[in-house]
Amino acid sequence: MAPTGSIRDRLVVAATELTTKEGWAAVTMSRLADMVGVSRQTVYNEIGTKPALAEAMILEELSRFLAKVDQAFLDHPGDLSGAIEAAVVGVLRFAEGNALLHAVVSATHGADTELLPLLTTHAGMLMGTAKAVIAERLTAYELPLTQEELAPVIDAIVRIALSHVMQPSGTPEETAAGISWIARRVLGS
Repeated sequence: MAPTGSIRDRLVVAATELTTKEGWAAVTMSRLADMVGVSRQTVYNEIGTKPALAEAMILEELSRFLAKVDQAFLDHPGDLSGAIEAAVVGVLRFAEGNALLHAVVSATHGADTELLPLLTTHAGMLMGTAKAVIAERLTAYELPLTQEELAPVIDAIVRIALSHVMQPSGTPEETAAGISWIARRVLGS
């Protein structure tokens, strides 16, 4: 059966598989080319640099996490607190078994640590994307806050959830209940 998806998508999938099995240091453009059946130049044309590949992998994984958020809001129309709680539970449960996240967080040496800043100190694109999704979902609710007041609330909720993705301190349900309680108090819902 022929591989499906664009060459770029196939390269990102191959890089993710290689990272989860052997670590980020094992990912080379030549190796990806061999895995996908294209030339090394095609890898560079489709992806660019290795840091660009890392971002593509993280954004692809982020889309899976954000699908959990979207589903929670679809499952709880008119119930903002319930939607937030379900979103956090979904994200944290997904994080528990996420092979790429585990590979990134557990890497502690050499080139394998190159991915970690994309989830922590250099998480701008990740944060921006997540905050945009939450902001879009919140437009369905009448909240007693202006956009300027709502922005730091969204930022705080996303940062708290990401913190628990990276280093859980309780069960997904306990964490979600706490974040939902905070959201109810601040959002007035």
